[in-house]
Amino acid sequence: MAVQVPLWHHYLQAIRSREANRAQDHQRAENVLFTVLERVHTLDPRFLVDYSRGLEAFQFALRSSEDPLDMEVPLWVDTEALLLEEVEATEAGDGPPTFCLGVPREGAGLERWMSDDVFSVSSEGSANCCGHIVPRKVLCILKDLLVAAIVHCKHQSIISPGALSVDSLREEGPHLRLLVSGGWRTMRFNVVPVVRRKHRLPALEGSQRTPGFPEGSLRRILSQEVALVPASAHHWRISTDHLLPRLLSALGSLPGHHLDSLSILDRVNHERWRDGGQSPGLTFGHLKMVLLWASTLFPGPEDWAELQGAVYRLLVVLLCCLATRNLPHFLHPEWNLLQDAGLDLNVLYRHVEHFASQPEVSLRIHVTHLGCSPPPRIDNGVKALLQLPASDPSYWATAFFDVLLDKFQVFNIQDTDRISAMQSMFQKTKTLGGEDS
Repeated sequence: MAVQVPLWHHYLQAIRSREANRAQDHQRAENVLFTVLERVHTLDPRFLVDYSRGLEAFQFALRSSEDPLDMEVPLWVDTEALLLEEVEATEAGDGPPTFCLGVPREGAGLERWMSDDVFSVSSEGSANCCGHIVPRKVLCILKDLLVAAIVHCKHQSIISPGALSVDSLREEGPHLRLLVSGGWRTMRFNVVPVVRRKHRLPALEGSQRTPGFPEGSLRRILSQEVALVPASAHHWRISTDHLLPRLLSALGSLPGHHLDSLSILDRVNHERWRDGGQSPGLTFGHLKMVLLWASTLFPGPEDWAELQGAVYRLLVVLLCCLATRNLPHFLHPEWNLLQDAGLDLNVLYRHVEHFASQPEVSLRIHVTHLGCSPPPRIDNGVKALLQLPASDPSYWATAFFDVLLDKFQVFNIQDTDRISAMQSMFQKTKTLGGEDS
């Protein structure tokens, strides 16, 4: 242990030493994009610029991975006047439901959204709805506006040469991809048109998750609007992604190593499990969700007081999710984020298991960072325990966690309420993918 503690903190210090530069690079890139979007708004006032993104730089600084960042472009529309029509009820675990955005026949002030470039007349002759705002058309007009805005900004020398590339705008999908320079780092932004409106989150009503967060913070964050984003050419879906940085910020205000554990695991994931981002694998979004669940399942300050113990709390929850092939979305537990993700969960499980057994191998910053590694913490007996759930997810609905954590000799769980919480979470969602384990 005497060797491990300095090593964990040394690794964390190396990550922290890059945070300020990463935040500055993000701010520079974001400012370039804001400049272009301001011109887009001038050309077409229906598209707004959202400057309330202070937490995005904070979240980017936590990361080592370079996955694309979202830039939401709100639509200037009376969202409460629109008709939200669910396309069809999806089975549990299939992901978010999809909707059509209908324009009511008597909707005053919606004329700007009934022009041919974004609107499609309803062919069903509904008594209430005269047509729909079509995501594909909205993306098409936004793409044309972005090209025109970038050309204008470059000709007027408002942005520097090479600061932004439009080549990736040719890609098809539910967003527009832009490459933006933030100094020496080039960042990928997904520009996404959004419609924001109030929407109930039934799964969280009466939720008992608040003990893991500052008092009242979860309720306050979840009272904000959700975003409707393109799901396909004709349909929209609900997104709560913009709420997640606020949840991370709330955890960051608590004592302990909540965010440090996330930063360490993301760095290991990026450098070791994904070969520096060259291989497919877990994203920062996956690990972020693991932290949110772990913070709820282990709400006590003592759970996060020691750095290594904090990381192992994430590792055990991650192992559980990989074994059951089910990582529930924190705000929509019926959505399984591992389903249809195209990941080899068996390989990922072995990566996580190996790190949990001998973390020192992955915590070396440089090849010259020498030092002997303690023997693996996972002997054959513990390895057998870890592999049992992979073949039978029912193990995760027992006090198996108590045994596992004790075998790791990192921390012990004496509070049976935490075991019950772990049981409850995965019993409610075990049908989302456990049968295929």
